[in-house]
Parts: sequence; C-alpha cells; structure tokens
Amino acid sequence: MLRIDNISYSIQGRPLFAGASATIPEGHKVGLVGPNGAGKTTLFRLIRGESQLDGGSISLPPRVRIGGVAQESAATSRSVLDTVLDADRERSALMAEATTATDPDRIAEIQTRLTDIDAWSAEARAATILDGLGFSTADQARPTGDFSGGWRMRVALAGVLFAQPDLLLLDEPTNYLDLEGALWLEGYLARYPHTVIIISHDRGLLNRAVGHILHLEDKKLTLYTGGYDSFTRIRAEKRALQAAEARKQADRRAHLQRFVDRFGAKASKARQAQARVKMLARMEPITAPEEARFHRFTFPQPEEMSPPIIAMEGVSVGYGNRAVLRKLNLRIDQDDRIALLGRNGQGKSTLSKLLAERLDAMEGRITRSPRLRVGYFAQHQVDELRLDETPLDHIRSVRPDEGQARQRARLAGFGLMEAQAETRVRDLSGGQKARLSLLLATIDAPHLLVLDEPTNHLDIESREALSEALNDYTGAVVLVSHDMHLLGLVADRLWLVKDGAVAPYEGDLDDYRKFLLSGDTPADKPAEAAKPAAPRKPSRDMLLSLRAEVRKSEERVRKLTEMMGKLDVKLADPALYADPAEAEKWGRKRAEAVQALALAEDLWMKALERLEAAEKG
Repeated sequence: MLRIDNISYSIQGRPLFAGASATIPEGHKVGLVGPNGAGKTTLFRLIRGESQLDGGSISLPPRVRIGGVAQESAATSRSVLDTVLDADRERSALMAEATTATDPDRIAEIQTRLTDIDAWSAEARAATILDGLGFSTADQARPTGDFSGGWRMRVALAGVLFAQPDLLLLDEPTNYLDLEGALWLEGYLARYPHTVIIISHDRGLLNRAVGHILHLEDKKLTLYTGGYDSFTRIRAEKRALQAAEARKQADRRAHLQRFVDRFGAKASKARQAQARVKMLARMEPITAPEEARFHRFTFPQPEEMSPPIIAMEGVSVGYGNRAVLRKLNLRIDQDDRIALLGRNGQGKSTLSKLLAERLDAMEGRITRSPRLRVGYFAQHQVDELRLDETPLDHIRSVRPDEGQARQRARLAGFGLMEAQAETRVRDLSGGQKARLSLLLATIDAPHLLVLDEPTNHLDIESREALSEALNDYTGAVVLVSHDMHLLGLVADRLWLVKDGAVAPYEGDLDDYRKFLLSGDTPADKPAEAAKPAAPRKPSRDMLLSLRAEVRKSEERVRKLTEMMGKLDVKLADPALYADPAEAEKWGRKRAEAVQALALAEDLWMKALERLEAAEKG
C-alpha cells in the first residue's frame, strides 16, 4: 500500500503540495492527472525519495521495488533483447553467479531462486514485450546503438515492464509509441500484477488501463474510482454542487450583512446584529470552482479549391533506391479528414512526407491543384525549433512585414500569451513548443494539413481543443496519431498502410483496435466479421462524433452542389468554347465534381444511417 499523508512541498518558494493525502492499495491501477505544472512528475520524485518533503510523509511496504522509465537506454553494442533482460538485476546477478559458484548449498539456493522468479522463461517474456512495443525478432538481435532516441525509450520501457517492480511509475509512456504500441500497452498494464501509477494525457489509456484517477489540483490529491470519463463526470457534478453551495453562502452572507448594516446602530436590535456579525465570522468560506483555463487553437481558413486537391496515379515512394510504398492511386479532396492506420514501419510517415512534399515520388504521377498550400507537423519538428530564440522571433522570421501586435495575436491564438511570446524556446514546456510548431504549420492557411503525431506533448484539454479546431477547419486533414479519441472525433475516412500499399479501411476504429489486440491483421479478417458480443448503448462522445460527421457530410454536399452550379454557369457561357482546350479543362472539372458529389452523397447517407442506428441503440 502506498500512503501519502499530509505532505507539503515547495519549489523555489512556490508550493506544489499543501496538506495533500491519498492512499493507494496494492494492485491498483491509477492514472495521475492534473494541470500542467501542478507537480505530477515532482510527486513521482517524492515517492522515489529523490526529493525531500517539507512536511508530511510517504510510506511504502518494506523492500518494495519501485520502477520507472527515467531516461532512454544507452546506445551500446549490447542487443535490444539482452538490454531488456539486464533490467531484471536479480536474475542477471544470479545467472552470473551460477556460472562461478562452487559451493553445493549456494548452487542449490541459486537454482531454487531462479525457479521461483521464473528465470527460464525470461527470454520469451522479454521478447513478447518487445514485440508488443514494435520490435521484430530481427530488431531484438540488433545493438541498441542502431536505434534512434525514441526507439531507445521503447527499450527502456520494455526493460521496466520486464522487471515487474512492485510499484510501477510511468510518466507519459505513450509519447514514443505508435497507435499499435499504445494499444498493446493498454492491455499489458490492465493485466499487470502489481501497483501502477501513470501520468498520461491519453484519454483512451486512462479509460481502459486504469481503475482509478488520482487528481492533483490546488495542491491537494483526490482519488476517484473509475476511468477518466467517469472522473470528469463525477468532478463536474462536484463542481456544480460546490458552485451552488458558494452561491447559497454568498446569498446568506449578503442577507446577514444587510441586517447588520441596517440595524447595527439601533439599540433595540444591537444584540441581534452582533449575533449576526459573529455568524459571519464563523462561516467557513465556500469558494466557487474556477473554470478550466486553456486556450483554444485558432487556425486560419484557406480559400476553397476545386476537387481533387491531390491525385496520384501509379506513384511509388521511398528512400534511395528502396521503395516503401508502391503503385499508389489516391485522391484527396479539400473536405477530407483521413486517418492513416498501419503497424510501425509500414510507411505512414513516408506517405505523410510525400503529401507534404518532403519526399519526391520515385515513379508515377502526382497532380496537385495550382496554388496548393500544404502544412506539415511532425513529432521531430518540435525538437527542431530554434532553442535560443523566442516564439516571437519565430513568427518574425516567417512574417517579417507584419506589425508586432498582429504577430502577438497569432501567438495568443495558439495559447502562447505575452509571457511565453518572449520566453526562449528552450525554457518552454513541451506543450508550448508543440503549440508553436502547430502555429508555424498552419500560418499560411494550408489547403492540406498533414499531422504526424501532433498530440505527444499536449495535455487532455489541449487535445480536445485541437480536435475542435480540426473539425472547424475547412482544409483537408491527414492524421497519424496513437490517440484513438482524437482519431475518432476528427477522421471520417480511414486508410490502411500495409505491405507497401495504401487502401481504404472499411471497418471503424473499434474494429481496428480489436484486430490489433487479437493479433490479427485487417487482411486476415474482414471488418464485417468483427461484431460486438452484445449491443452497447452508444456513449455521448460517440453520438457527438456521429452528429458531427453528419453535419460535415451535409456541408460537403452543399459545397459541391454550389460548385456544380458555378461550373454549369461557366460551361453555359458561349465565349468559353472559343478556346477548345479551356472548354475541355472546365468540362473535366465538372466531371470530377459530379464524381465527388456522388461520393459525398453516399457518405452522407451512410453517416445518417450510422447515427440513426446509434440513436436507436
């Protein structure tokens, strides 16, 4: 059992904890949530004994083993599998001693202990964990030095999971994982045999992998039963009750004060007035809860372009002479919202770079609309910001002719207020850096926005704000993310990247999640076969998502219908036919619009059918 008893702790005079208490029974899976900067990571350091409390105590059972991912694995010549096996220090020490021990009694003790800790299945267990985190059998035999920092973070995570500490502390464990790895981790943590505390902004992980939420707010800790959605509902109810009580108390105070003000000077009423003064003094103030303060994203909107904005015919793309994706025949319209699915290494980022013009096609033809603007956000770009410059410096470099008021307004539209605008990038939080990168990606009002893992450094409120901004955005969106909640709210088309090809995925995200967790692949098992065991009542988020999809589909049909009308007017002008080539071009545009309208109407009907089925269910 972990007992946090009335702790206090300050950093540079700023209190992070004041009289905070919580008790976490053995075996509980807990999500630690709270505003950025509230002290979540600091709490982990206090639990590990790396920082000294100002007051109170944190107690754990004797000899409890605490584990966490402090940093990535070192880049060494030791294989990935051996590096993970080394993480179980007791096993490693016993295995080493077994090769040199000569005393029969000690040899017997060693062998007994190795059996007790299931040392003989260790390689198989380590290999299973590595496979779940995206390492193939061949990758597991490679030196850790062959891998990037992000992949070595996965090795470090695999090591701590393999060691199975009694108390597992994980700080944003999905930041370096793809969707498949994040889903695997959810299942693994749900089955983990000991206590787990996770700091995470991944709503899916906090709903499916934990059974309790530990909320850090106003220097206090509160433990809630249930996942994140349950926590938000209960907290909203508590806040509403607190606000109502605060209003009642304010009314009561005002009533008492009016009596004192009116009758305090009258001798006949002095005793009653004095009694009410004492009542006011004894009344414990009830403070109304502050509204959640977070900044929404403000994306500039692009002008409308004729569909398609990108079309590919027989396109292959890759690196050097090696093609990663081959024979692509794809089309993107300005109102598309596309999520790229596929296991790690299949080519999602390669396709993203091709769309963003960061890679050239090796063969085939790509047709882009004239004046097409593409915005691109990739995870590594956050690390490529100029660390010694401020956000204002970054905006000046891309908008040198704008006035400073306009430049600051742009930053404020992404939650970077006056203080952050003039702070060096190296001193910004990860979330603030991500907001700056998103601002730079969208500043030209792109017709196509390609986002490769945009949420890694964003808190839950910012992720919700990003989904709202993307749903309001009038350009096309291509999204790669391990955040299934974001994908579900934003994407209305799914593309599966697999075996060098890209094709529409006919199932939904729930189907895809089931495939991944069952070890199947979409090609092995058609989406239509994935039926839920029993009908489920649709969640509020699901209904909101379906209604948003219907609205978007309807708006798409409206816009295409308007475009058809404009094209018909253009084609009805006799002067157009003086130039046969120009007439042919506009005729081709109308044919494309007819095709796009038919597809949009079909998507609209399907969206309506899904919504009706959900509302009936």
